[in-house]
Amino acid sequence: MESRKIWFKGNIVQSTDAKVNVLSPTSQFGLNIFEGIRCYWNQEKNQLFAFRLNEHFDRLFNSCKLIGIKCPYNKQQLTEYLIETIRVNQYHEDIAVRMTIFVDGEGSWSSVEPVEMFIAPITRKRTLPESLNGLSACISTWERISDNCFPPRVKAGANYINGRYGHLEALRNGYDLPIFLGRNGKVTEGAGACLFMVRHGDLITPTLTSSVLESITRSTLIDLSHEIGIKVSVREVDRTELYLADEVFLCGSAAEITPITSVDKQSIGSGLPGEITISLLHKYLGAVCNVGRKYDQWTMSIY
Repeated sequence: MESRKIWFKGNIVQSTDAKVNVLSPTSQFGLNIFEGIRCYWNQEKNQLFAFRLNEHFDRLFNSCKLIGIKCPYNKQQLTEYLIETIRVNQYHEDIAVRMTIFVDGEGSWSSVEPVEMFIAPITRKRTLPESLNGLSACISTWERISDNCFPPRVKAGANYINGRYGHLEALRNGYDLPIFLGRNGKVTEGAGACLFMVRHGDLITPTLTSSVLESITRSTLIDLSHEIGIKVSVREVDRTELYLADEVFLCGSAAEITPITSVDKQSIGSGLPGEITISLLHKYLGAVCNVGRKYDQWTMSIY
């Protein structure tokens, strides 16, 4: 970690030298937006592939617009800086990259400048199907943030405090993670990951207007499901449907595909990661590593 280099305010610096003002809006109020971008090493091609950069940058710009700050960089610049940062660290392995736009200086929660950015990569191994373990979840007593208070489609640092409340509650009560309900009592997502369930062979996920992040991984899995002939329904989901589901899993750039094998201490299906969950993880890993030319539109070579 001490030898890691990051892109910070226009320069490549040691991570330990990247500093912000303690009185800055990002420090005091969480005034920042970010993207978590995964890059996967393909041993056969001797290449590191960044996954769905275009979609990540689109969401970054949308988050900036909604939170009221201006991104000072275009897509070409963001791509160049990302590649520069990864190459200077000489990564030839799976990594995760945090790209954060933040408001520095001394200001308040309503400040709109100065706007700065950092790009910080770190080694992060992929989830392997053969080592897949199911986790326990509970329905959180905390309500999921909603579009009329803290819009979940804005990937803002401050929004993740909602997930923190639920996650700490789950751990205190002996669970691995929470699942949130929205204002209308319907299922939304986990703490920083979207939710899918399987019932009667169909894959089901809440709508984008169900207080969820507009997840890139969610979109990817819907497309991959169609490729392998799995029917996908996008609709509202009741809490009790989770108890009756054959499979439940969370997904996201960080979570990849994380099976949930019990909810509120009720076993899901066989109590083990399900067949569709495992098959989708195999398919997903093929896509992110650019196994086959059909995923060229989703991946970008770093070297």
